[in-house]
Amino acid sequence: MKSTLEIKPDISYKSPGKFEETRFEKIHNEIFKNSTEGSLIVAREIAELIKSKQAKNKPCVLGLATGSSPIKVYEELVRMHKEEGLSFKNVITFNLDEYYPMTKENNQSYFHFMHQHLFNHIDISPENINIPDGTVAFEYLNQYCIDYEMSIKNAGGLDFQLLGIGRTGHVGFNEPGSHINSGTRIITLDHITRVDASSDFNGIDNVPKRAITMGVSTILRSKRIVLMAWGQNKSDIIKRTIQGEISSEVPATFLQNHSNTTFVLDQSAASELTRYKTPWLVGECIWTQELKSKAIVWLCQKTNQSILKLTDRDYNNNGMSDLLASGISAYDLNINMFNVLQHTITGWPGGKPNTDDSNRPERANPAKKRIILFSPHPDDDVISMGGTFSKLIKQGHEVHVVYQTSGNIAVTDDEALKFAEVCHDYVGDDECKINFLSIIDFLNNKTENQVDTIEVLNLKALIRRRESYAAVRYIGLKDENTHFLDMPFYETGHVRKKPISTEDIDIVANIISKIKPHQVFAAGDLADPHGTHEVCLNAIFAAMKKLKSEAYMDDCWLWLYRGAWHEWDIHEIDMAVPLSPDEVMLKRHAILYHQSQKDRVMFQGNDSREFWVRAEDRNKNTAKLYDDLGLAEYEAIEAFKRFDY
Repeated sequence: MKSTLEIKPDISYKSPGKFEETRFEKIHNEIFKNSTEGSLIVAREIAELIKSKQAKNKPCVLGLATGSSPIKVYEELVRMHKEEGLSFKNVITFNLDEYYPMTKENNQSYFHFMHQHLFNHIDISPENINIPDGTVAFEYLNQYCIDYEMSIKNAGGLDFQLLGIGRTGHVGFNEPGSHINSGTRIITLDHITRVDASSDFNGIDNVPKRAITMGVSTILRSKRIVLMAWGQNKSDIIKRTIQGEISSEVPATFLQNHSNTTFVLDQSAASELTRYKTPWLVGECIWTQELKSKAIVWLCQKTNQSILKLTDRDYNNNGMSDLLASGISAYDLNINMFNVLQHTITGWPGGKPNTDDSNRPERANPAKKRIILFSPHPDDDVISMGGTFSKLIKQGHEVHVVYQTSGNIAVTDDEALKFAEVCHDYVGDDECKINFLSIIDFLNNKTENQVDTIEVLNLKALIRRRESYAAVRYIGLKDENTHFLDMPFYETGHVRKKPISTEDIDIVANIISKIKPHQVFAAGDLADPHGTHEVCLNAIFAAMKKLKSEAYMDDCWLWLYRGAWHEWDIHEIDMAVPLSPDEVMLKRHAILYHQSQKDRVMFQGNDSREFWVRAEDRNKNTAKLYDDLGLAEYEAIEAFKRFDY
């Protein structure tokens, strides 16, 4: 079955033709605004395939993937089954992989994942479900893998294979070094793969070192393949896979040999592709101000020159001659760009009173603003914008920090045990001693799949809460301006959260309605390893949309900051707030108040540096980029993007 995905042309092009636009690309791909849009299209294609096979009275053989990428696809398939009558009676499934060793009952098993997200909610026959068995004795594994291959062949082969991709370029668990002719087998997991899985297992020490996986040749025999990738952290490997040479070092590149493969990407995952990152290299562009800014910054970095030193030759030699074709000189382009960047810089993030604000990123009035700083976790505020936070308080604004989730699952059992033991030894009340003794006993005897008790979760939440109070007191915020929402979607006791609900949105809307802010700062970093930032941001968007008719919302501006994983690109920055050396040090100390997150960070993503180091390096790098472009030299800069909600 050929692709049914809709073409979404990039509006930056003057219709140069599909070949010219994608001439660097070796795999067909479709790019969507977000993962939800892409997932719905993929689910629709799977549903159409199932129904077409039903009409012919034939089985539909699906190869299925696990991980975060396909979850929305499975949610939509479940919805279609329950609301539209989509039947899975004729469906036979084969999962790509499973950790080894791994019991079916383990919450981290792919058996558990597939039943939780799909199989328990549809009418598929249990005998038609095939998932590699992580309990097979090692001496029988070779024959088991041969039998798994034969089961696929006897079912008629895979009609459709759904894939994700790891940062190593693995598909299934075919890690770097996998051969194109490889079949189903046991494999040793790459360290990066285990790091990426560590948040699900509460630490890398608990991640299995091996897995059973379908082989590359097994996948390539599928009649149709769709690979999905979401988010900035997948952008580099997506570029290498789609535009690079075929190599066993990036096993996903073997998909270039498949005649019916489509990559389904969101804009963040596609952001490093040439036609998105540097579209002027593949065809004529519609030169919006944003694209001009992006191109000129890129040209400065490529030529290692400041903005005001760029020449006509620099533009002509680097695919940007059409920028000059209208008669605008390089000098005029340079001056305009220099002014655009210069006007983003301000030491007054809440607006400077009694001044001309026509070239400033924020309004001068009202001189004293009501401000909400939303923080998804109890430390994102100081990690991401601790210096700006401090400036806003010192400059006399009414600042409120709002922590959206408790952050309790990011506290290790060892850290909770330490606090429980201190409390037990300190309190004099016998009943309190008994309560803390029960927590101590639970933590000392906690089993692999055991979910924390409500008492343990509450203790972990309280640890994060008191760290937050200490951090914001240090930078000058009053306790009464510190708010904790404990949004329900987060409170599962697991890494996987519940979907966002109207209750979550109403909680956010209520705090906005209460404060009636002139400014809202929110985390726009969607590279958060387990998705909490995205859910929290969507709740803010939904709440602000709900309140948009309120008069006070006419004066409310939304500013997005980035978290611990990525910074805005220079051309995306609307407000750059310089920090002095003293402010950098103040920010560091505020971050260090979050002691439970300092040495054994459970959800640090693919960066092993501590959060305070990452934050300083990122802020100093942003300042250096401004300096390299010929603007003023600062110790560090925190960056923000204004968002029209």
